[in-house]
Amino acid sequence: MDAPSNPHHMPIKWHETVTSVDEPATHAPLSDKSALVCRVGLIALSGGTGSWRVREAMNRTARALGIGCSADISLTSINCTCTEADSGFTQVVSLPTTGVNTERITLIDDFIEKVDDLAETHTVHEIHDLLDSIVRKPVNYSAVQSGLASALACAAFVFLLGGGLIEMGCAFIGAGVGQWLRRVMLGRHINQLTSVGASVAAACLAYLCSLMALGLVVPDAMSHEAGYIGAMLFVIPGFPLITSGLDIAKLDMRSGLERLAYALVVILVATLAGWLVASMTQLYPDDFVPLGLSVPVVLALRFVASFFGVFGFSIMFNSPAKTAATAGCIGAVANTLRLECVDLSGMPPEAAAFLGALVAGLLASAIGLRLRFPRITLTVPSIVIMVPGLYMYRAVYYMGIFETLDSMSWAMRAAMIVVFLPIGLALARVLTDKRWRYCS
Repeated sequence: MDAPSNPHHMPIKWHETVTSVDEPATHAPLSDKSALVCRVGLIALSGGTGSWRVREAMNRTARALGIGCSADISLTSINCTCTEADSGFTQVVSLPTTGVNTERITLIDDFIEKVDDLAETHTVHEIHDLLDSIVRKPVNYSAVQSGLASALACAAFVFLLGGGLIEMGCAFIGAGVGQWLRRVMLGRHINQLTSVGASVAAACLAYLCSLMALGLVVPDAMSHEAGYIGAMLFVIPGFPLITSGLDIAKLDMRSGLERLAYALVVILVATLAGWLVASMTQLYPDDFVPLGLSVPVVLALRFVASFFGVFGFSIMFNSPAKTAATAGCIGAVANTLRLECVDLSGMPPEAAAFLGALVAGLLASAIGLRLRFPRITLTVPSIVIMVPGLYMYRAVYYMGIFETLDSMSWAMRAAMIVVFLPIGLALARVLTDKRWRYCS
């Protein structure tokens, strides 16, 4: 079923609002310039980037058009006032939903790099045409491909959590089915939280069915039920969770708190859906059986699993293959370092998360400058795999069976790690980006 013909969020017909025709955008009326500034910000926001980058894109567009800009940015809306001489023009624009599209972030960055020349040589209509091409560009991957990327990422995630081949194989199937269903539902404009709950339930049931089928040939297969948690980790909203911390670090409190609230709601819906299925099917989030591998083998396998985990999540974020592979390499180094610091030196997981995020941020800064990738398309995907989805699920699971102390313990562990991840990225940004370092 397609979306309603009369949408609740009425789209703006940008070309119909233009009053100037043949003159360059720099000579257009303030209302036309303001519309361009707002639309650039809205496209950047629709990619899932943080408010600092949205404001930066709007500011650079405004400067190119010769006007001033002041914007208040939230999770799905922008309130913008543009000024020129003694005139002012205020607009409010909004998105119907939120999501992540790292290629769109890259495309709007490429547009911003050329905006000074475009403002001098193109009309407002022509610039809107360029923005149309960004908005209308189809996603790089089909629902099936996205499902396979999710399957790969979650199978790698399960190994990093301590699972073996059986858990990885069943999580591969469960996560693939779940992400495919979520993409199909979102493609039909089904409510986002409904899509999350349904896809998590499908992932858990697919894991259980594949485990039962495997049990026909492997006698002890049903003892590997703990891996069902890994099958549902594809819905953990790592991108808004991390960007909320970065926004708060820049005192963009409205955007940061709204992103945090959104992420927490998605986590709550996902974990409650997983708990509901687990309670009805008698699945338990037990500890994984030790694999008995040597330290060098574990280190090598963690490096490989971290790469494929980050690569898979990047593909889910619609990153081009080259960007996804670059993020995968950064994540492999940073996440392996994090895990080895915990195992070999006894470092607290929270401190290790901070160190891993800091290293990911520094590597992304160095590599991003060389390859000209937007930093956020490398940093956030590379540390999403560090988000403690297992801890979050166990907190809700134990809450559901009224084991209050265990629930609080897992929740606090998850919260501490989630707090330290954006702190690590923020410090890396402070150390490497002069514009981000200062408040001006």
